Amino acid sequence: MLIDIHPKPAITPSSCRRTDSPSTEISIQCPYTSRARFDACSQADGARFDKREVLSWTDTAAFPLLPSEGSAAVFAQIRKAPRLDLNRPGEWRARPYAELHATNDKKQNGGVIDVTSATRPKGHWPVFKGESFDLWEPDTGTYYGWANPKAALPELEQRRQSGRGRETSPFSEFARNDPRMAGGQKSLPCQKPRIAFRDVTRATDTRTVRAALLPGRAFLTNKAPYLLWPRGDERDQAYLLGVLASRPLDWYATCFVEINLNYHIFNPLPVPRPPRTSPFWQRAVALSGRLACPDERFAEFAEAVGVECGPLDPAEKQDMIHELDAVVAHLYGLDAAQLRHVFETFHEGWDFEDDLRATLLHFEKWKGRLT
Repeated sequence: MLIDIHPKPAITPSSCRRTDSPSTEISIQCPYTSRARFDACSQADGARFDKREVLSWTDTAAFPLLPSEGSAAVFAQIRKAPRLDLNRPGEWRARPYAELHATNDKKQNGGVIDVTSATRPKGHWPVFKGESFDLWEPDTGTYYGWANPKAALPELEQRRQSGRGRETSPFSEFARNDPRMAGGQKSLPCQKPRIAFRDVTRATDTRTVRAALLPGRAFLTNKAPYLLWPRGDERDQAYLLGVLASRPLDWYATCFVEINLNYHIFNPLPVPRPPRTSPFWQRAVALSGRLACPDERFAEFAEAVGVECGPLDPAEKQDMIHELDAVVAHLYGLDAAQLRHVFETFHEGWDFEDDLRATLLHFEKWKGRLT
């Protein structure tokens, strides 16, 4: 029997059987690229994980699609880092949040988003969607629409105040005396730069987690969720952005993402939590903060992080990205062979040797500084 299957979504057949003595372990096998490979495999070929581990990887008990037989050790090492949404007193805390709904908040539906004007109406702010930004590119110039702040800001302030009284809302986690919640509309998150990520993405894209520090005085649709910070400052934000934009984290995310980076996948992403005294933490902050601030719209953020602000020479920018990947690999505790595996299995048939060589050079330099 022939089955017509679209080539992009992954199809994963499974078989289950009931048993009187269920195992505490789960075996996960990588995709088979040929019938011969499938025929040659055995149950022993799979990587085995404790059932409790598997249940902690996502909020929906999803199974990862490991790229190859050697991926299990790399996956397990990265997964040693705590969840992004860890809520530990005294440490930073980040929560994803959708500002405006792309459909419900259109003017046609009684909302504030103008999607019909070809050019920016006077006094309006751009409304960003996922395609409005990319990795280390905070503004592509492609917008979902426009919104008049005179109409949008009061609406967002009302939603914020309403959220403070709901336990499920990220706004409920802010301390009552938090100055970031005072000042009415002038203190809304949209007034200043903030980290957002693309909701629509695929594991087969060149990159899966596309996060960026976006400029202030702009609104975002639900296709570009942003991070609220009940605890943490700009340096914490720069650190998290650096991890999110790194290749090791992206490699991990591709094991779970199919067509969306939803909250069930995003919140449990593994993010190392080193102390601020860690040279790796400090370097990740410096690199990420500098890469995130290409023009004067980010001057205040850059000052808070302690980095320069302005355009970067393309070669210098790329070298900083390579170094950041190397630093984050150290933060995850990867060794050189595991870092190579990340590059080799990132995509089928992609040209990675030059990027790997540059990243390994930084990786070895950092290793040498600590030995």
